[in-house]
Amino acid sequence: MIFIVVKFKVKPEWADRWVEFSREFTEATRAEPGNLWFDWSRSVEDPHEFVLVEAFTDDGAAPHVNTEHFRKFTAEAPQALVETPQIISRQIDGQGWDRMGEITVP
Repeated sequence: MIFIVVKFKVKPEWADRWVEFSREFTEATRAEPGNLWFDWSRSVEDPHEFVLVEAFTDDGAAPHVNTEHFRKFTAEAPQALVETPQIISRQIDGQGWDRMGEITVP
């Protein structure tokens, strides 16, 4: 699978509306056949930083970047950002989340 983590530093005036701003993009991406997950989190240390954790099948990431909703989001997002987002994108073995071995809940 293709595993991607992106950090978005949002302008202070956009922080409280980022979730709504990205909603259409999020819902459309989650509906893509190659998407495994697409989950946003907000930093507990910096309320202006949002982290996107996403995964696609091996052949699902390339079609994603060619969708209309991807083009629209990448064209509109810079107005809300302080800087260019940081990204880690890697192809890894697996098709989903594993259970953590160090913590077991009965």
